[in-house]
Amino acid sequence: MTYIGELISIGVAFSWTATALLSEFGSKRLGNLTLNVLRMALALLFSLVMFGVVTGSVLPPGASAEAAGWMLLSGLVGYVIGDFCLFQCYIIIGSRYGQLFMTLAPLAAALMAWVTLGQRMSLMSIVAMLVTLAGIGISVLGRGTHHRLSLKLPLNGVLFAVGAAVCQGVGLVLSKIGMDHYEVVAGMPDWLVPFSANFYRCLAGIIGFLLLMYLREGLAPLREALHDGKGLTVATATTVFGPFVGVGFSLMAVQYTAAGIASTLMAMTPIIILLPSRWLFHERITWRAVLGAVISVVGVSLFFLG
Repeated sequence: MTYIGELISIGVAFSWTATALLSEFGSKRLGNLTLNVLRMALALLFSLVMFGVVTGSVLPPGASAEAAGWMLLSGLVGYVIGDFCLFQCYIIIGSRYGQLFMTLAPLAAALMAWVTLGQRMSLMSIVAMLVTLAGIGISVLGRGTHHRLSLKLPLNGVLFAVGAAVCQGVGLVLSKIGMDHYEVVAGMPDWLVPFSANFYRCLAGIIGFLLLMYLREGLAPLREALHDGKGLTVATATTVFGPFVGVGFSLMAVQYTAAGIASTLMAMTPIIILLPSRWLFHERITWRAVLGAVISVVGVSLFFLG
């Protein structure tokens, strides 16, 4: 089928849009930490079932002790810190702006790879950073009363969003380091490696989130959530559309088209999310918001041309 990779990539962007919208609703209903504990638990459960069906063993295959260590660190940064910040920004500024700020993740990943892996940053990468920042600026900055420019969003929400993007980028590089230490065992398909790696990330995630919940709120909110049918449905849907459908189909996309094309199409979430946010959360969509989202996505695409 012609353009199957491109079509899958667009489907992934819609999947991640659904994840963002469901996460905003779920965070406001269940609370940030409760939703994340449920997501991590469900992701681990789904992973065990997948391993059992594919390999005959529920244990994640192929990970050396060093690989598992890097993936646990990636989970601590990307899930515990990153998703905590992301879901908190959803509560404060909404998923639409949260996803807009997530276009900063490639910038953070490029800087992290430069520092840790010695990967050189091309001129195009620097241009991409500036274009992405310009797009975000157009969306979130407006004319102030006493200043020429002012921030239209709560500062704490913006800081959480930036923190989420940075942690996602850093976590991605840590995942790459971890997967470089994987050994594909006999009978293990190559495509299962990222899922095995993600198991350790989710393991770090559930331990971290449970600890945070216990220290901040105790476990009472989690016990209440287990009796909330709608909340559990949202948590399940968030897990399926995110770690499973999103990750699985993103891996499939790069098998059928160039990684740069797939990554650019999958980064369209800030544009796709505009209309659903208007319908579901009655958010006002301005021409500046649309223009800023488009420019940010263009900036992301430039990363993969460099």
